[in-house]
Amino acid sequence: QVQVAESGGGLVQSGGSLRLSCAASGVTFSLYSMGWFRQAPGKEREFVAAISSSSVTDYADSVKGRFTISRDNAKNVVYLQMNSLKPEDTAVYYCAAARWAFGLRENDYPYWGQGTRVTVSS
Repeated sequence: QVQVAESGGGLVQSGGSLRLSCAASGVTFSLYSMGWFRQAPGKEREFVAAISSSSVTDYADSVKGRFTISRDNAKNVVYLQMNSLKPEDTAVYYCAAARWAFGLRENDYPYWGQGTRVTVSS
């Protein structure tokens, strides 16, 4: 049974930092691409960042230079380091896993976590 679980969300002031973690179980983690998506209040879910099984990364333009995605295959964990946070980064952040895809399309990711909330105060 595949399980994906996010952690690390919380309340932070504008300009601050947070690191989100996502643990995946029930899969050979090193073979999977992992993605981060977010959904702000009243908006559709959007792509944030992705990392392939070979650690190629991709980012949404809105977070480039501020967010960094990384993975630790020994721990089956992917991270999203978020720096210089802005109020518009406020959202529920979701982690997703895919065996045969990499990138920004939600439909390519069959496994999803429940999300972790990030609130950035101004």
